[in-house]
Amino acid sequence: MDISDYIAESSARAERALNVLVPVETALPVTIHKAMRYSLFAGGKRIRPVLCFAACEAVAGQVPGIENVAATLEMIHTYSLIHDDLPALDNDDLRRGRPTNHKVFGEAMAILAGDSLLTLAFEVLGKLPTTPDKAIRLVAELATASGTVGGMIGGQVEDLEGEAQPPTAELLDRIHRAKTGALLRASVRMGAIYAGANDVQLTALSNYGEHIGLAFQIVDDLLDVEQSSEALGKTAGKDAAQHKITFPAVHGMEASRQMAARELTMAYQAVELLGERAEQLRSIADLIVHRKA
Repeated sequence: MDISDYIAESSARAERALNVLVPVETALPVTIHKAMRYSLFAGGKRIRPVLCFAACEAVAGQVPGIENVAATLEMIHTYSLIHDDLPALDNDDLRRGRPTNHKVFGEAMAILAGDSLLTLAFEVLGKLPTTPDKAIRLVAELATASGTVGGMIGGQVEDLEGEAQPPTAELLDRIHRAKTGALLRASVRMGAIYAGANDVQLTALSNYGEHIGLAFQIVDDLLDVEQSSEALGKTAGKDAAQHKITFPAVHGMEASRQMAARELTMAYQAVELLGERAEQLRSIADLIVHRKA
């Protein structure tokens, strides 16, 4: 299947699962469910669910229930975006081409919408049609990737505090392996774990996740410099305006492009042992590095 068709089909699968798992807008209390769904169904690449599907298929093909695993990753990602846009953090007005959650529902409801998506993700994992051992592994995986030690929140903290620090390569690497890379890596690992991956397969897919996670952020930083707000669906140039530590700021534009290309090569190499079953993973990695928005 062509990668564009694969992504469209996988995104639709994730959307259907999310639509079932998240309370409808008319469910009481109405406002919180409207706020949750406003950000969750605002579009976006759905790259984390897509990676989860592709990793699962690389190990064991289609496995019933994987849609719900994939949906939890999008819940966590959307919660992080809602909170990241708040005035106390990045103070952004635009996300996915529309006003940010707090601009529509107010800061208090935006905070609660993020909290609700976070807690719902773990409720869904706890109810998966799988063995208790596997469910526990998936809960631990998502919690670690979202947390403070090498996880998304820890990366966000260092990103905020980094605005007042000299931009070093070491700090940059630490921020983005946690802030962006951890959840992308978990997307691959959770798909593999649910599919019953053995240790060799899980190690290979974990390495792949590390490389595409870093590549994704490098390209994100480049696009923030090169593209318009209309193209990105969010405010362009925010990184420089807020003195963020970015790959172009530390390494320069051309060196950053070369770094992204190296990460792509290493991602390919990481899944060689999976052969043709990893074809979609290779195509996704290529798309991540060569995307324009």
